[in-house]
Amino acid sequence: MSPKNKNIMFSGQPLDFDILSRIGAGLALPAVTHAGVERVERAHQVVKDRLADGLSIYGANTGVGAMKDTEWTAEALEDFNLGLVRAHHFGTGEPFPVEIVRNAIAIRINTALTGRVGCSMALVEAFQALLEQDVIPIVRRTGSIGCADIGLMGQVSAALTGVGDAVYQGRRMPVTEAFTAAGLKPLRMEPRDALASFSLNAIGYASAASALHKAALAVRVLLATGLATAGAMGAAIAPWRSVVEVGTHAHADIGTWLCRAFDDWCWTSASHVQDPLSIRMMPQVFGTTIESLTIAGNTILAATGRTDDNPVVIGNEVLTSGGSLPLDVTIYMQAAQIAMAHVARNIFNRCVILANGGRRGLPVNLVPHGVVATGFGPILKLAGDLFIRTQSLSAPISAQSLVVAGGIEDEAAFLPLVVERFERQVRALRRMAGLEALLAAQAMDISGDEPCGVANLVYAIVRSHSALYLKDRPLSSEVEQIEEELGSDATMTRLIDQAPLALLDDFFALAPPETA
Repeated sequence: MSPKNKNIMFSGQPLDFDILSRIGAGLALPAVTHAGVERVERAHQVVKDRLADGLSIYGANTGVGAMKDTEWTAEALEDFNLGLVRAHHFGTGEPFPVEIVRNAIAIRINTALTGRVGCSMALVEAFQALLEQDVIPIVRRTGSIGCADIGLMGQVSAALTGVGDAVYQGRRMPVTEAFTAAGLKPLRMEPRDALASFSLNAIGYASAASALHKAALAVRVLLATGLATAGAMGAAIAPWRSVVEVGTHAHADIGTWLCRAFDDWCWTSASHVQDPLSIRMMPQVFGTTIESLTIAGNTILAATGRTDDNPVVIGNEVLTSGGSLPLDVTIYMQAAQIAMAHVARNIFNRCVILANGGRRGLPVNLVPHGVVATGFGPILKLAGDLFIRTQSLSAPISAQSLVVAGGIEDEAAFLPLVVERFERQVRALRRMAGLEALLAAQAMDISGDEPCGVANLVYAIVRSHSALYLKDRPLSSEVEQIEEELGSDATMTRLIDQAPLALLDDFFALAPPETA
């Protein structure tokens, strides 16, 4: 059996980051449990029974939004359903990666299995077929205010009807061509299927999970570069030892990790009575950030097993939903953004201290004694730029006012925009890792250090792209190359093997899927 054909049983229970990683990478497929199928079919029968009773059901036999009070005859429903789906294909801009779209489809399948959605099993099977044949609709990323990703998921559901574009066998093409090549046919939407195919926050949840996973990877690398800097500056480890006893669980775990890394290297500790806060408080900064990422991650995972549709099926009733706003996920994502800004400040402060000539006899701008050069002073402006970019993106936006659909829809979470801003923070932090590693390696060489363990891993990566700085030269490409290798799957695999950190590695499934 090839990895692509491995099935993961979906039952409507929350997913985890390992499942999302494998589904997103195309290494596994969702299969549905018998109990899940029964729940789907029962809920769909409730919808059909209530329609037969003459009940008005939002989006099934009525319009949506400002047209909610417009009812459609049975004869007009097929045209209405098709038009409803296609009217919500309005996203614009750059497309999401296929990994995120795969996971959004998987989330729709899983949440339908809760038995609260009321869609037909045919819709679930149509979504499964997209994943099985790897026909992944193109989803342009701008078009959601974060209260159902209608303009985003609308591009997926429109593909089910045979319009739009998709990626098939690595090539972008019209959906009609992809369907023909894959042996798929457009879906005829049943009542309730049309709205259920796109009126949920699956793209928001999938992209938020992806952003958190990338953030965890970045934090893992930044912890390693921070350790390298601490050793290069001769940090005292007493504060790290103490936090193991007095800190939170996460603070203690980071303190323990740092102390073990010190045991591998045993650098010469400085004689200062007290190190700067940016050094001795690393366990608190990184530990609190990991706690924030984990809280946001748990909130997202809970959402993958909870229906956020409107309407919903409760018992034998079809009710207008009171649970379609992803505010919990959004707020915890924004809290994590604040934590990420603190990490950026922590890195920036250490970079400044490295180059200011105030630690361990290191020269100003890390220019070796007797060398005529400007050195690393100018590049600290890059560190400042990246820090401010990260900090400026941490301001919450979810409470912004918005009124659409004639005042019917006057709450929004802006989750997709929050995720986009979070992604930009992560990109800035990844670059800061490359910059900090470059400075730390220069300091090590000036002091004649022989780093071991994780610090040596960081040092070796730097020196594979950047020689000891003895003459002024351009540094742009070197920083980017160091950043790229630090963030590679190979480096993450080595970090996990050399210095495991379960609270990040296990929860966020940081090992590349092929080796997980």
